[in-house]
Amino acid sequence: MEHPEGNIAEVPPIAAQQPRPSATKRAFDEETPLAREIADLTRRRQQLAADALPMPKSTRIFTVANQKGGVGKTTTTVNLAAALARAGARVLVIDLDPQGNASTALGVEHRSETVSVYDVIINDVPVAEAIQKSPEFAALYCVPATIHLAGAEIELVSLVAREQRLRRALDTFLDESPEPFHFVFIDCPPSLGLLTINAFVAAREVLIPIQCEYYALEGLSQLLKNIELIEKHLNPTLSVSTILLTMYDGRTNLANQVAQDVRDHFPSEVLNAVIPRSVRISEAPSYGQTVISYDTNSPGSISYLEAAAEIARRGAPA
Repeated sequence: MEHPEGNIAEVPPIAAQQPRPSATKRAFDEETPLAREIADLTRRRQQLAADALPMPKSTRIFTVANQKGGVGKTTTTVNLAAALARAGARVLVIDLDPQGNASTALGVEHRSETVSVYDVIINDVPVAEAIQKSPEFAALYCVPATIHLAGAEIELVSLVAREQRLRRALDTFLDESPEPFHFVFIDCPPSLGLLTINAFVAAREVLIPIQCEYYALEGLSQLLKNIELIEKHLNPTLSVSTILLTMYDGRTNLANQVAQDVRDHFPSEVLNAVIPRSVRISEAPSYGQTVISYDTNSPGSISYLEAAAEIARRGAPA
């Protein structure tokens, strides 16, 4: 049975029907959290690529310290060092933690028979004999830690000038180095023993990573008192120049409150850059890499690149 002509005209032809946009296209066409995050990461990458970092005229020596464990000291040390090396700086990392995690992340040999920072501090071996080039970047070097460093605290007690041993070795190395180093980062164990004191005496600046979680400021006052004592009696050039917020989760009220509290207490020391919680940051050391080389475009990598750039632009404290 034939339909009336008027009814046929009301049915649109199949070719004229518009296809529905895919879910991916809708995600980018609309103002979604995913689209905003991708746009933000793209903008930050472009900003980092556009700016050349200034290099210091003299070597800046940082001790990365916090007596509280699990706040990201080693992660911060290796990733800031890698970020600055990527930008063209010559960078040295001294692994002063007996666990040797910084050595692992930088891909350098640190078996028990390796010449290490233990030999430098205890046996007066020159730094030049212990230093290794990291495969991460051409201008990134490391003095590794071995298991022998675990007994160094006891051995240091009876040595002459026990608090000055790392500083003397490092100063001699930097003075004799044919090419100047722009940055030195010393990774400390989570304690305030003689190894950490050696690191404070050797450094000019202290960088404190603070975890954006409950109890973040617990123990910090004691750390600052110890730094003040070392500045008064052993190293008058030492100062807390940098505080970096780590493991930040902007979705939680707690992280935002902790970040605000730290900024209120230390308005001039806290970096604007914050380090987010990131699976990529956690994965990278298992591959013997920093997140800077493991996944350069990840949010964690970009955050460390921004923190390194901020440190470079701020310059050393007067």
